Amino acid sequence: MHEISANQKHYLKGLQRQRQSILWARFLLFAAFFILWETAAALGWIDSFVFSSPSRVAAAFLQMTADGSLLLHTGVTLAETLLSFALVTVIGLLAAILLWLSPRLSQILEPYLVVLNSLPKSALAPLLIVWLGANMRTIVVAGVSVAVFGAVLNLYTGFTEVSPEKLKLIYTLHGTKTDALFKVVLPGTLPNIISIMKVSIGLCLIGVIIGEFISSRQGLGYLIIYGSQVFQLDLVILSILILCAIAAGLYAAITLAEKFLHFA
Repeated sequence: MHEISANQKHYLKGLQRQRQSILWARFLLFAAFFILWETAAALGWIDSFVFSSPSRVAAAFLQMTADGSLLLHTGVTLAETLLSFALVTVIGLLAAILLWLSPRLSQILEPYLVVLNSLPKSALAPLLIVWLGANMRTIVVAGVSVAVFGAVLNLYTGFTEVSPEKLKLIYTLHGTKTDALFKVVLPGTLPNIISIMKVSIGLCLIGVIIGEFISSRQGLGYLIIYGSQVFQLDLVILSILILCAIAAGLYAAITLAEKFLHFA
């Protein structure tokens, strides 16, 4: 059994202290922001009706938690986001694989994918409501539309950048294109796939909120619109903070899955 030397122990302790200092700095910055916000509202530096305050947001959180409405709206948004993300992942991978298997098809479709990816998706939302109705399906489609085209383009680009030498070796050994896909392309681009998933989950959340702004009676996007219309800005800020927590949690979940796959 190889023993860790004194220099290695010192180096590892230094890394641990550095990680702890970063965590403490993040926590202190977070706490300082909310303390300053509460102080400014209490002393009248800002209008608490317009900018709210941590105590007012906390009161709104407790009230909506007690009546169950907050859990309902958060659950709706989370479910729509996860469904959109699952569809984006499946559609993106299948479409990118199809483009990689057929270079001619990729040459035909690539300009259209670029245009659709660049199109502001909020412009599509009113059309989606007319076509699909004001329901959960429309919101999920809105979430998918924001992320799927970029996912396809990035995945396909990653597939085309796989080492030509490895592909040549597969073909030299009389392997098929399917063999190259499953033995070289997909395993070799797994880090890229995970990175694209990290981006896609955030984009799906954005698309879902856009859909909820326009065609929903449930969800955090609906709460934001409703709160701004009736000037319940505590509700608006609370919804935004929950969205931040959801985004951070989903990103952390994918990062955890990435670490699990790395060690598996």
